[in-house]
Amino acid sequence: MAHEDEAGRGERALSAFERLLMAVSMGLLCLITMANVLVRYFTDISFAFTEEVSIFLMVVMTLVGASHAFAKNHHIAITYFVERAPRLRTAARRLALLSSLAMFGLLAVLGTKMAWDDYRFEVTTPSLGVPQWWYTAWLPAICVLITVRLALLLARRAD
Repeated sequence: MAHEDEAGRGERALSAFERLLMAVSMGLLCLITMANVLVRYFTDISFAFTEEVSIFLMVVMTLVGASHAFAKNHHIAITYFVERAPRLRTAARRLALLSSLAMFGLLAVLGTKMAWDDYRFEVTTPSLGVPQWWYTAWLPAICVLITVRLALLLARRAD
């Protein structure tokens, strides 16, 4: 019983952390966009470089949101055939989780290679000129978070 309580606390803490990351990403995205619109409206000058940061924030928000959706079972699912064959429901859910686990695991591995190449070859961003790996390193990190979420879901549903 204590183990389940600990797991529940860990799950709640991870969910709270994900919600915080999503809120911070969305808040920053809104502020950057609003500032860009106001500056463009009043001065006819565009802060084009902010697009770099905005794209990064959208990727973070999307991936963290995907992790949270998996955990809360709020992801998009096409259930037409599964709903008509109740005996297949458990197997279909496991297959979906395993497929997602494989895809995000592969994305984590390939994202790590991409971030390493960006670091190793000192690639910089086109607008701001900052190291590209500052942005690309988040992709594998969040994909690892998603794979942990999916592995936990698989373990929980196996019981």
